[in-house]
Amino acid sequence: MKKDETPKNLRQVAPVEELDRIDQALVAALQQNARLSNKELAARVELAESSCHERVKRLVQRGVLRGFHADVDPRAIGAALQALVAVRLARHTSAAVATFRRAMLDLPEAMAVFHVAGANDFLVHVAVPDSDALRDLILRAFAARPEVVHVETSLIYEHARTAAFGGV
Repeated sequence: MKKDETPKNLRQVAPVEELDRIDQALVAALQQNARLSNKELAARVELAESSCHERVKRLVQRGVLRGFHADVDPRAIGAALQALVAVRLARHTSAAVATFRRAMLDLPEAMAVFHVAGANDFLVHVAVPDSDALRDLILRAFAARPEVVHVETSLIYEHARTAAFGGV
């Protein structure tokens, strides 16, 4: 690698572009209810519908809005038990991290995967039907992996999400 080249494993981050008052209002409204029609959204932020549509499109293109998702209650689809699984890897190579991350993202029980700093390397939010299914998942998908040296599971009693990210 030449001196002025960026390593391929480092993400290229675009400069942060400030959100104006209208973009902040759009983001906040969509965080509250991503199913708002363009007409309803435009009315909330006091903007013409065509301008509102263009601003939302630009927020998506800039990566501010990364998607529009349904908030599914895991219990309603048979996954009554949630847990955070803390995982420590034996080695911290790019390959080991990428392999483990991909395996966790491919698990149907995984709701979220966090690569973290600290005593553990990953936190994996999982949802399963019951404690037997959780034990089986831990043994099959975590403890059996050769790169994993430690697994610690914490049951989630309650999961509450803020209505909107407070950063805007």
